[in-house]
Amino acid sequence: MAEHLNGTVALVTGASSGIGRSTALRLAAAGAAVAVVARREKRLEELAAEIRAAGGTVLTIAADLTDAAAAEAAVERTVSGLGRLDTIVNAAGLMLNGPTEELTLQDWDQMVDINLRGLLYVTKPAIPHLLAAAQDGPRKVADLVNVSSVAGRFAAATTAGYNATKFGVTAFTEALRQEFAQRHLRVSVIEPGRVDTELFDHREGSAEGFTEMFGEIEYLKAEDIAEAVGYIVTNPRHIAINEIVIRPSEQA
Repeated sequence: MAEHLNGTVALVTGASSGIGRSTALRLAAAGAAVAVVARREKRLEELAAEIRAAGGTVLTIAADLTDAAAAEAAVERTVSGLGRLDTIVNAAGLMLNGPTEELTLQDWDQMVDINLRGLLYVTKPAIPHLLAAAQDGPRKVADLVNVSSVAGRFAAATTAGYNATKFGVTAFTEALRQEFAQRHLRVSVIEPGRVDTELFDHREGSAEGFTEMFGEIEYLKAEDIAEAVGYIVTNPRHIAINEIVIRPSEQA
């Protein structure tokens, strides 16, 4: 049976849009106080207003998570502002796909910085707080959920840089899962297929390239992935969902 998250605090990155935004709403609805982190402050304030209107508690943190000091400050501000930290959802991401001969090193660097380094920069300072929550929190368990991609399981032509970052996220998640399992810090990865978000707007032609690869299909919605996050973190303490792969039903 799913449990409520009353008395817990969650930090969600990439919360200004897409999966991050939907996840923040989902966790707030489950009772968690939520710190929402992204670069676009106006969008964060709009999200916060929606959460507050529904009776939730929210803290907005405008930050560039590719800066290690800013990421650590976001974690510490969450703890100081909301009192603890029980759940992290790393949902911030960037996709710049296309022919390797056309992409630049800067394109690859951007994906590494956001998809991988940013996730590491948030996770490292959060671990002590998550372990403390697992020991003395209301649920005696903590959760770290990383949003990877099916591109973190299967490589494909024209997605080499993105594959590299998402394979890294998936491997990092599994290693942490093994390391902290006995201490009731559950570490999970979600690997979505095609989701209807702004991810495909980051580089011109990305959406068209996906359509060429898979055809016209009905995409997942950001709320679908948020439901998967909710399923993971609301399970009782003795249940750990290690990995969820979720695709549109028509995506092979």
